[in-house]
Amino acid sequence: MNIIRRILSALILPACFMSLQAADAPKYIFYYIGDGMGFNHVLNAQIFSDEVLRADSTLTMLRFPVASMARTHSASSDVTDSAAAGTALATGRKTRNNMLGMDADTVAVTSIAKTLFDKGWGVGLVTTVAIDDATPGAFYAHVPSRSEYMAVGRQLAESGYQYAAGAGLRAARDKDGSRTPLLDYFAEQGVTVACGPEGLATEADRLLVLSNDTVKTWNVGYTVDSIPGALTLPAMTAAGIRQLSRVSPDRFFMMVEGGNIDHAGHANDGGTIMREVINFDQSLALAWQFYLAHPDETLIVVTADHETGGMSIGTTTTGYSVRPAVAAAQKVSKEEFSEYVKSLARDRRVYHWPDMEEYLADNLGFGSAVLLTPEETAELSEMFENMMAGRNSAPDQETLYATFDGFSAHVFELLNDKAGLGFTTIKHTGAPVPVFAAGVGASEFSGVNDNTDLPRKILSIALGE
Repeated sequence: MNIIRRILSALILPACFMSLQAADAPKYIFYYIGDGMGFNHVLNAQIFSDEVLRADSTLTMLRFPVASMARTHSASSDVTDSAAAGTALATGRKTRNNMLGMDADTVAVTSIAKTLFDKGWGVGLVTTVAIDDATPGAFYAHVPSRSEYMAVGRQLAESGYQYAAGAGLRAARDKDGSRTPLLDYFAEQGVTVACGPEGLATEADRLLVLSNDTVKTWNVGYTVDSIPGALTLPAMTAAGIRQLSRVSPDRFFMMVEGGNIDHAGHANDGGTIMREVINFDQSLALAWQFYLAHPDETLIVVTADHETGGMSIGTTTTGYSVRPAVAAAQKVSKEEFSEYVKSLARDRRVYHWPDMEEYLADNLGFGSAVLLTPEETAELSEMFENMMAGRNSAPDQETLYATFDGFSAHVFELLNDKAGLGFTTIKHTGAPVPVFAAGVGASEFSGVNDNTDLPRKILSIALGE
């Protein structure tokens, strides 16, 4: 019960924290969006932090003085997609699924980032996925379909924003992998394009940092996979704060998206989700440190565009408990594991169950943290041997961002179930999402919000209205 008491106490407005309604409007605004991050994603991450990482403190977002929720439906559905949700969070207007920066009648609507930029604010956008993805795109683009990536990319170049960082630009390469004129267009618009962690140190009036510009990259990589030389959300956030403090020290707006939470949610990869929420929270801690240095000038708002996966805390297998130590043994994401399995099926060597059994023990904790019944082990062995015999790793589970063979999908079903992490879908749900706020005007975000309320309130507070 200790974890529940700690979380509930974080949702109370302590009197010592109520320096929230400063007389002046904020000069610095941080808008954090955990893509696909529902309440249970956050609470599972807190449990993991407590029981596995042995962290001494509550997640940063759970220590914010204001905690509430937001509804997420779009103009066309009770369950929103990311484009409609991003548009609502960026502009305060509902639209139909798949539409970006336009209302339901395909009329362009203005984001709060653009409004503030036109009033002299610096603007930065950060994400762990492609910078032309739906959430960041909603802050600068206007297209009837989110998949119009060349138009979205060109509008980012034309935005004038001083900082953007993410995994890649989809239209920078064509279907054959050849370079398109898009990056040249960025240069024509006065944007310096840099790549990788070293690119974060680049100084320029306008800076775009990508994972690379040579291959198609829509994700900086999952925290659990520990990819050498990968961009990370905390590093991109720190670079954005430095950049905006340099080029627009008097006032700036920064949107930070944890896009990998959604990717892992679609994959129903519970261990990866928890690590991505913690990574998102580590980025948020940088904004919190900035707030502590500028308490009367800063507003921080944290939310999500929707919930992904229908994640639970506990399963029938674990009963009234969660077993984060099971997920702690996981060293690779579901996507990385599936790619490994597919590589075995393509290899000229013939692999057998003992080969896979050793990999599962070393990388997913099977046999130690993950205890299977003899029947479960026999089923996995048979599935693997049949796949290798037929050299067949055909997709059995297809999500929005990845496909998984039947063996890989079943391995992670077992892993999730033993850890007490259940899922109802590989898609989005219509569940409400958390809202956390701290700083100047934070009390305005209490109560039950619609997602369109959040940008309207941010803009009203920023402009002192």
